[in-house]
Amino acid sequence: MDYRDKLKGYAEAVNRSLADEVSADNGEVSRAMRYSLLSGGKRTRASLVLAVCEMLGGDMDAALLAADAVEMLHCYSLIHDDLPCMDDDDYRRGQPSCHRQFGEATAMLAGDALLTNAFFTLSKIDDAEMSRSCARLLSEAAGFKGMILGQELDLRGVDTENDITGQLDRINRNKTGRLITASILMGAVCSGAGSGRTYEALERYGDGIGLVFQIVDDVLDVTSSLEELGKNTGSDADNNKVTYCSVYGAEGAMKRAAEVTNECIRALEDVENSGFLEWYAEELLNRKK
Repeated sequence: MDYRDKLKGYAEAVNRSLADEVSADNGEVSRAMRYSLLSGGKRTRASLVLAVCEMLGGDMDAALLAADAVEMLHCYSLIHDDLPCMDDDDYRRGQPSCHRQFGEATAMLAGDALLTNAFFTLSKIDDAEMSRSCARLLSEAAGFKGMILGQELDLRGVDTENDITGQLDRINRNKTGRLITASILMGAVCSGAGSGRTYEALERYGDGIGLVFQIVDDVLDVTSSLEELGKNTGSDADNNKVTYCSVYGAEGAMKRAAEVTNECIRALEDVENSGFLEWYAEELLNRKK
């Protein structure tokens, strides 16, 4: 089986569905939403929803709605992260960031609209309990105990007099990892597997690859370029930000990422049909953008 083709198929299905979900054109905010949401991206989180659901033989229609929701929420976070009051980035996915294209006020509203539309999309899942469980997972991962906490901690920065690695892990498990883990678990929920050993194994896997994703991001910020990544690079160093790269160096950071990846794969030992997830863990480790 060609897992790369499977990944491409997941992304294409999500792109089509997202275009339908935000097709209404009723003003500048709706255009800004589509500009950012439909501008490409790896669809990492959405693909994981679909992959886990398919692996467990679940409801793929429900999973596609969950995948759309997580991509909307992720895109909202990117729009807001790029604002001058946050990371002040000029480019995202190879094009001017939303606030550079539409202005700060419209970008803020576009992010807000994507956030609220994510939960409207989850409400379309026919099974009420499945819909509720997905909404709980996504809201917990994205809220003040998850992604927003991670962003707050990231803005505050690292206290270099204390456990630097522990602080970095806490920041990035919340800012990046929680949404990736929630994506995996929503795929399980859409399969009726909302608890048990498989669910717990998937949770461990998600926690690990979320951390790997951010470690590799830190390395690419040092080793890649705007043309390759589609966003500004070198900003961490310019802002004297403490990252895995600044602590371990690029080689040391990648060594840690490889160790965590191996732990992720071991977490799947008792999970049937997990070949795609094992391959994807390696793919995230070795990604170049």
